Amino acid sequence: MRLLIRALRLCELGRQAASRRPVTAQECLGPRSSKRPGQRCWASVQAVGTRSALSSKLGVSVTRIMRPDDANVAGNVHGGTVLKMIEEAGAIISTRHCNSQNGERCVAALARVERTDFLSPMCIGEVAHVSAEITYTSKHSVEVQVHVMSENILTGTKKLTNKATLWYVPLSLKNVDKVLEVPPVVYSRQEQEEEGRKRYEAQKLERMETKWRNGDIVQPVLNPEPNTVSYSQSSLIHLVGPSDCTLHGFVHGGVTMKLMDEVAGIVAARHCKTNIVTASVDAINFHDKIRKGCVITISGRMTFTSNKSMEIEVLVDADPVVNNFVKRYRAASAFFTYVSLSPEGKSLPVPQLVPETEDEKKRFEEGKGRYLQMKAKRQGQAETQA
Repeated sequence: MRLLIRALRLCELGRQAASRRPVTAQECLGPRSSKRPGQRCWASVQAVGTRSALSSKLGVSVTRIMRPDDANVAGNVHGGTVLKMIEEAGAIISTRHCNSQNGERCVAALARVERTDFLSPMCIGEVAHVSAEITYTSKHSVEVQVHVMSENILTGTKKLTNKATLWYVPLSLKNVDKVLEVPPVVYSRQEQEEEGRKRYEAQKLERMETKWRNGDIVQPVLNPEPNTVSYSQSSLIHLVGPSDCTLHGFVHGGVTMKLMDEVAGIVAARHCKTNIVTASVDAINFHDKIRKGCVITISGRMTFTSNKSMEIEVLVDADPVVNNFVKRYRAASAFFTYVSLSPEGKSLPVPQLVPETEDEKKRFEEGKGRYLQMKAKRQGQAETQA
């Protein structure tokens, strides 16, 4: 009711301030289907398109201004803040789509985030425009592509800051351990479905491999030497409360990603002792749900350094302290890449990591392989565009 009253007030202001066609309260609240995809809305969350049709540009847009508590001491918005906004937009559109047909009601849960590059930093006072669109559905999952634009409201300048691809699965409201079927979508071109199926199979294979790859835990070391893995490794312990969770009692994916980015940032700052920003996030895999009341441990460790970047592995373990029958388990894992910046915002050289144990040396070589692979991919894309 409060949302309806707020929407009605906003729409009334819109009628008085502009000469365009009046906007109804229903449009402001974002209906599941609309006959006017181009219609603007005064509300902060917009929805346009026709249900279950990709050709109609089914999408959601979330907009908000960046505040001081969203940024670091240098005024750059935390990567975790952006990741949380991306996940919120994805959750809205995927949950809406999965409930677009009659049947058992559900909520979409985040299963995976593909590699996300932070193309440009966002600062305090800028407005973030997060737009999400469904690009593929399998029998039990939804692919959502998200773009983030930052706007300087003083000059009107806009720039693309992030692009991300997320995968969601619909969980029944009656039983959150039950995965439901996803309503199919209509593709405007056959190639869209074929390309989406290839992406689906690729991420499914990688997710299964990653689930068993990171079985170890980060152990503390007394009196570590500078520039070693042990020197910068960090952990954060967090009790999952109601504010972290959906209405159904498990943690929002965006909350987990924000905590992961926070730990990765601490590791990077400890290693190079300068201002640091998130450059990219490799695929984030959510292996299992985290329920309300769990104690989660988010651990980060340096795995690789190039001349100007740092790769940090982040692991999330959940401990259901109120349930003696469930043991501690691995809930999520990812690799974050950070860069070091001068006070003027220019890239600085990174102190080289000194791996000591055989496991650390192995992880260093694996990180180097990922770095070289991504570098070659970027060079290939640059040559193609040229």
